[in-house]
Amino acid sequence: MLLPVIMAGGSGSRLWPLSRELMPKQFLKLCGDATMLQATLARLSGMAAELPLVICNEEHRFIAAEQLRQLSQLNHNIILEPAGRNTAPAIALAALSARRNGDDPLLLVLAADHVIQDVQAFQASVQRATKLAEADQLVTFGIVATAPETGYGYIRRGAVSAVSDAAFSVAEFVEKPNRAVAEQYLASGEYYWNSGMFLFKASVFLAELAKFRPDIMTACEQAMTQTEPDLDFIRVNKQAFAACPSESIDYAVMEKTDQAVVVPMDAGWSDVGSWSSLWEISHKDQAGNVQLGDVLQHGSSDNYIFAETGVVATVGLHNTVVIQTKDAVLVAAKDQVQDVKHIVQQLKQAGRSEHYIHREVYRPWGKYDSIDNGNRYQVKRITVKPGEKLSIQMHHHRAEHWIVVHGTAKVTIDQQQQLLTENQSVYIPIGAVHSLENPGKIPLELIEVQSGAYLGEDDIVRFSDLYGRV
Repeated sequence: MLLPVIMAGGSGSRLWPLSRELMPKQFLKLCGDATMLQATLARLSGMAAELPLVICNEEHRFIAAEQLRQLSQLNHNIILEPAGRNTAPAIALAALSARRNGDDPLLLVLAADHVIQDVQAFQASVQRATKLAEADQLVTFGIVATAPETGYGYIRRGAVSAVSDAAFSVAEFVEKPNRAVAEQYLASGEYYWNSGMFLFKASVFLAELAKFRPDIMTACEQAMTQTEPDLDFIRVNKQAFAACPSESIDYAVMEKTDQAVVVPMDAGWSDVGSWSSLWEISHKDQAGNVQLGDVLQHGSSDNYIFAETGVVATVGLHNTVVIQTKDAVLVAAKDQVQDVKHIVQQLKQAGRSEHYIHREVYRPWGKYDSIDNGNRYQVKRITVKPGEKLSIQMHHHRAEHWIVVHGTAKVTIDQQQQLLTENQSVYIPIGAVHSLENPGKIPLELIEVQSGAYLGEDDIVRFSDLYGRV
């Protein structure tokens, strides 16, 4: 039995401003019509695999659930990490969950934010690795290096495996090299990029983890003894997991075990670690430009231009990244995009929100877009999915006006219900207990005008919520 384990945690800043802490790159459509998480799941199509286990953090749970639901792959299969503890504990939670009923599947561990252009080659590599995993080997996939990359870790291969000539023993894992060393690695032909993808029996991984890092194993076992079902999520014991050391699977197990083997993979892999790497793998016009959205260029070449709203125009621009979102614009030299992290740090230090959240925010019931705000007022465009309902709530500091633009709204104010259709409106005074529901078959869209002394999202007292929020 092959059980995919998709690691969808993390909230990196390297693709800011499109990627934010509450909407990191694994949940974005960066390469095509599917998000990176959905593309990771889609490349398993045709393989004899079980429903995947997805591991993500608390803040991303509803985004992950919705994206799995869109692919009909949601069924109580999302493990929530109470805190980030790196890959070894995350995989341990998945392995312990997989073993709960006495099963011992092969765990295919994948990152949700990688691009693989040749799906057939990817699946062939997994097939070659299956025989090794069934023979109790811990398989890692080494990407056939095509350039002296300094942004990747490397794996040096050893002798051909005794189990299969499709693999090699792992001689060593090496950290990100400088340019000169990376060129030596490429010339030798003995080094692969470290992909962070693995295949092994759940029982074998847990045995090796217990041997080399019993502290991690014990903490994860304790965290899994008190799981709580919550909608489609598996909640582990927060206190026990918080006590777990943070460690990568490479350091915790793969560098120590004598059962590690590497299977080469040549499948057009990229970890999409920067805007320049995204430019490299994207379709370009004759001038080398990547254009997404409403973009006009004149006398420009080798640019990556993304326009979310409005038109973005360039004249005489070269080797540049321009990213325009509803609330931020990034203009960066393509060979310096790794330094975008310094801008993110400045935003954090200034107490701003643009590193953390988009203007458009997704919720389990739909989404809202903060289209305008000023002194004592805020305007939002709210979309509620068919059959969904916001929490029963009240506010201490703000009143609200709702105007229905599309669909039908079921509104309850202090236990009085009414139906509103297009062009109708309602007023919710400060302190009124109220709720909003979409009873129809099409999305409900409305404009919300808030007014009051304080308009923060924390001015919500929830009395009842379908999604377990407080």
